[in-house]
Amino acid sequence: MAEAAPRLSALAEEMLGFPLPVRIRAWDGSEAGPPDAPTLVVRHRRALRRMLWRPGELGLVRAWVSGEIEFDGDLYEALDRLAGILWERDTGTGGGQSALSRIAALRDPGLRAAAREFLALAGPGLPPPPPREEVRRRSGVLHSPRRDKAAISHHYDVGNDFYELVLGPSMVYSCAYWDEGAGLEDAQLAKLDLICRKLALKPDDRLLDVGCGWGSMVLHAAREYGVRAVGVTLSTEQAAYARKRIADAGLTDRVEIRVQDYRHVADGPYDAISSIGMAEHVGAARYREYADALYALLKPGGRLLNHQIARRPVRDEEAYHVDEFIDAYVFPDGELAPAGRTVSLLEDAGFEVRDLESIREHYALTLRRWVANLEEGWADAVRLTSPGRARVWQLYMAASALSFERNRIGVNQVLAVRTDGSGGSGLPLRSRDWRG
Repeated sequence: MAEAAPRLSALAEEMLGFPLPVRIRAWDGSEAGPPDAPTLVVRHRRALRRMLWRPGELGLVRAWVSGEIEFDGDLYEALDRLAGILWERDTGTGGGQSALSRIAALRDPGLRAAAREFLALAGPGLPPPPPREEVRRRSGVLHSPRRDKAAISHHYDVGNDFYELVLGPSMVYSCAYWDEGAGLEDAQLAKLDLICRKLALKPDDRLLDVGCGWGSMVLHAAREYGVRAVGVTLSTEQAAYARKRIADAGLTDRVEIRVQDYRHVADGPYDAISSIGMAEHVGAARYREYADALYALLKPGGRLLNHQIARRPVRDEEAYHVDEFIDAYVFPDGELAPAGRTVSLLEDAGFEVRDLESIREHYALTLRRWVANLEEGWADAVRLTSPGRARVWQLYMAASALSFERNRIGVNQVLAVRTDGSGGSGLPLRSRDWRG
């Protein structure tokens, strides 16, 4: 008799203390749960073994990446319904645990009994190996140049064709800047131009783009503002792609791309530095080093535009843990910090912070467009990478879009200046005219 789904639904309610907010369809064809809700499809009981051997978010993600579970229905609605179980803390910003984290602890005797029944439903077998897309072993000192290069390679050396499919022709992998009726390409162009205006770039300024990606920022700044630019990245695939774009644009005399750690750049001073979506890789322990290095590379009066994702602060910062899914599959060793901490560390390094603009909603719009690109080109995405890698990106981007929409994370552009000896900033008197 088909009965797996009713048993799973009942067990979930017992362990959570409330009904599961999605419907379940099990491998034996049975279904249970709210009839009008998105359906969690459990294709194989092996998914249950993953959750038992690695309780919490990571077990579920491994089942997702392996194709053992999926959602039938709107992915955003399903993730939104499950947010309180998977990610959201029960005490707001107080540092509490998600419901799934509490279950993983299995401290309650009733939960342990439910886990034994769950084990019987999962069937016998050893723990399945993690999907190959997961980062396995890491060596070296956290955020050392060698380990950072390996982490960057895991995320960015997936294949330029895959990134073209997801990001579109702009090849900009950071939050776009949207206006009513704009498409993705126009919104990304608007973001690049906004940064150029904030930095008050002018012909023959020296610009350093830290974490230059596929070269979009340095190309735009050289073509539209006449700067001389250097872009640095740790990804060899990005560098090769950026150099070809620069050659095709006839800008090799004005733009140089290096495979180089920002800590090894030694040819300052620069008039301006852009750091767009790179500082999330720096890490809390190294952030002051990052700020000091950029400060030293700027001339007096030089400007920094730091575009960075931020998380909400928690009361107990020492107890904060990096998201397991993101760390294992997306951004190894990546760390998010509250905006206030970032500003403080930039000021500690000597910068004068002149402006902070939150563009949180813009990133949600950007991610939804990237998810649409991925889903529209799904067959090609799987061919270019793997089914598991495509599923990693689908889940990561959709869940991130909801996180921006629900204010679990944000993104900020911080404009900071290394003032000269007389306090000069090099900025126009009415510098906020960039807003239009």
